Amino acid sequence: MSDAVNKFLGDSPGRTLVKLIVVSLIVGFVMRVFGWQAWDLIAGIRRFVLELWHSGFAALGHFGDYLLLGASIVVPLFVILRVFNFRR
Repeated sequence: MSDAVNKFLGDSPGRTLVKLIVVSLIVGFVMRVFGWQAWDLIAGIRRFVLELWHSGFAALGHFGDYLLLGASIVVPLFVILRVFNFRR
């Protein structure tokens, strides 16, 4: 059972928790610096779906904006997670 949990998490539960805390702090700091809030992201997704529904596929013009917004969170997370895995 313990091996299955470690395999699923990629590490021990304690180390995974510490990694998640560190990544959360970094993402929170970055989001604060840029003035982003989690609700803004959720509202943006909701607005995108509503615009897509109401105006057809013309709303896909915002695709690049959403791609950059998502990449601003995902790419740093990816780099941080790769740095943590580099030690292995």
